[in-house]
Amino acid sequence: MATQPTPFLTPEQYLEIERKAEFRSEYIDGQVFAMAGGTLNHSWIFGNAFSRLTEKLRGKSCRVAGPDLRLYIEQFRTYTYPDIVVTCGEVKIQDRHNDTIMDATAIVEILSPSTKNYDRGEKFRFYRSLPSFSEYVLLAQDAIRAEHHVRQPDGSWLFREFTNSTDELELASIGCRLSLGDIYERIEFEY
Repeated sequence: MATQPTPFLTPEQYLEIERKAEFRSEYIDGQVFAMAGGTLNHSWIFGNAFSRLTEKLRGKSCRVAGPDLRLYIEQFRTYTYPDIVVTCGEVKIQDRHNDTIMDATAIVEILSPSTKNYDRGEKFRFYRSLPSFSEYVLLAQDAIRAEHHVRQPDGSWLFREFTNSTDELELASIGCRLSLGDIYERIEFEY
């Protein structure tokens, strides 16, 4: 997310502009923020994670979408574009345009230097307000590292960090496991 907001817009104004825009922007309670481009590692990690999730969820009731699908968080009047979003069961769509969903079961974000604090903080707070949201995975692009947050029965969140290529994430809410070795396959890190 960029740091330069545009003047205040209503959600309707934002959607009208966004649906015609060449480049994506996120909307947070009246302000629009242009989204920055990604790095090679961001793209490759996305590709690996997206393809593994798609493969593992084939034939199940959950579906995987990439960063072109907009997510509306009603409580915070916010529109975001998660890197990867998984929905299970019936998809809650905002309107007749079929380009914005209103709930998610699991979300994966690939951390960037400019967005990592937002992804871990305010954006995670927004996501936690979604009724079905149960798991949040943050993937580093500068090292093998996954931060896994799981909603507990009492509403609290359990955090675990994984840093070895032999580690596997158990994504219980969507019924699959992801290997960090698969997610970080052929990724090179600069040191």
